[in-house]
Parts: sequence; C-alpha cells; structure tokens
Amino acid sequence: MCSENACRQVIIDLMNNDDLPEIMAIEKESFVSPWTPGMFIGEIEARQSQCLTAKINLSKKVIIGGYIVFWIVVDEAHLHNLAVKKEYRQQGLARHLLEVMWEISRQEGLKSQTLEVRESNAEAIRLYQKCGFVVKGRRPLYYTDTREDAIIMWADVKSRV
Repeated sequence: MCSENACRQVIIDLMNNDDLPEIMAIEKESFVSPWTPGMFIGEIEARQSQCLTAKINLSKKVIIGGYIVFWIVVDEAHLHNLAVKKEYRQQGLARHLLEVMWEISRQEGLKSQTLEVRESNAEAIRLYQKCGFVVKGRRPLYYTDTREDAIIMWADVKSRV
C-alpha cells in the first residue's frame, strides 16, 4: 500500500465544460470576484485562449487540483487566470501550470509572457518572480471590487533557462 502522495500523479489536460463544477469551487475559494461559468465557457470556446487543468490522479479518483487560462496574442502569452485548490497549494502545482504555459509559449515561438496581479497578493507575486517574471508597471485602481492597483509583470520566453 502506498501513501496518497506516492500514488498521486498530475496530468495536464484541456479544460472542458464537464470540468466546470470543480473549477467553480476552486475559483470561489480563490478570488474575491470569481469568474462565472459563462466566462469559463467563453474562454474554452475562444480561439486564442488556452485553458488547461491539472488533474490529480489519486489512487481511487481523479480530481482537478488547479487550472490556468491564458491567451496567445501575436507573439505574447497573457495570463488571465491561475488557481489551485486550497489543499494542494504550496506543493508546486501552480508553478507546474506556469511551466506548461512557458513550454507552450516556447513551442509557439512567442517572445514574452505578461500578467496582472493584485498588489496585495504577495504569495502570487513571489511565485511569478520565481518563474522569471519581473515587475514592469502598475495599473492604478485596476480591480474595481477592491479599488486595488494591479502590478504588471513580464517574462521573456527566450532568455529563460
């Protein structure tokens, strides 16, 4: 018999409408103003959007542990949404999803990646910095729900090791 961690395997898969109940639960526990199911459906259907899930294969079932949504626009990847289920945070799952975004960006010949993050989200900012993103600007009062500024971060795809 093996421990849960030893039996666990992460599979990155395309997001689909059947994933929405689990995704919405993660979304609601992760954000002050969560996306709606319709917003996710719009992303799944959008040509420029990449919607991926991190499915954790436990010994008896498969659950969604996190997801990432980003756009490919010309020669850039724009991160729109990234979240991990509470019980799987601080275990490298978000970083793994960002690595997949970087690999897709590299394969597509993109030059850079960008994102906006709440200035109060120090944990996410640290993660992005570990993944090669640097602060390049600020959008004042970007988040209308809290009137909080957004920090704009960029990463160069080609210079990353």
